Amino acid sequence: MGCCSGRCTLAFICGMQLVSVLERQVIDFLGYQWAPILTNFIHIIVVILGLFGTIQFRPRYVTGYAAWLVVWMTWNVFIICFYLEVGDLSRDSDLVLTFNLSMHRSWWMENGPGCRVMPITPPPSWAPEDHRYISISGCLMDFQFIEVAHSSLQILLALMGFIYACYVVKLISEEEDSFDFIGGFDSYGYQGPQKTSHLQLQPMYMSK
Repeated sequence: MGCCSGRCTLAFICGMQLVSVLERQVIDFLGYQWAPILTNFIHIIVVILGLFGTIQFRPRYVTGYAAWLVVWMTWNVFIICFYLEVGDLSRDSDLVLTFNLSMHRSWWMENGPGCRVMPITPPPSWAPEDHRYISISGCLMDFQFIEVAHSSLQILLALMGFIYACYVVKLISEEEDSFDFIGGFDSYGYQGPQKTSHLQLQPMYMSK
């Protein structure tokens, strides 16, 4: 019963992770954030494998999923520090998230709740010709805090997934050890065929 409950909870957490990271992947595609796009893709694959291992009683898959969650949480902590500009990090850097391939920023910068985007004409002389120069105002929440909220949600889900993954691996291992100790089919009351004697007694006649 405990294993079933733990597996169902872990499967639910994996489903929540898939939904949330797919939403995040779409947003990162719209913002041309190439590093998050690559990391999100790896996370999607690992979560699917973890879900498969949970359903099919594959502890190795669940263990690999738990190990990846440590990396995933570390990545999201870095994203939080990046957008909050902790230390020498700067969210205006093009190298970190876009691999210096574009000057795009978070999609939420222009599309956050309440944001009004106004094009500025004429653009300044230093602005690239293939980019528009805009002014953003009226946002109810700055884009960096929205990104921080997304990463915080991912850390929370990953932490819950890590705890339940360890719990499920422990239960599956205990069940396998119990099965081996009992002796496999002996736990089902299996009894092997018993030898029967086919020796028949014949009457003996003695002559006088």
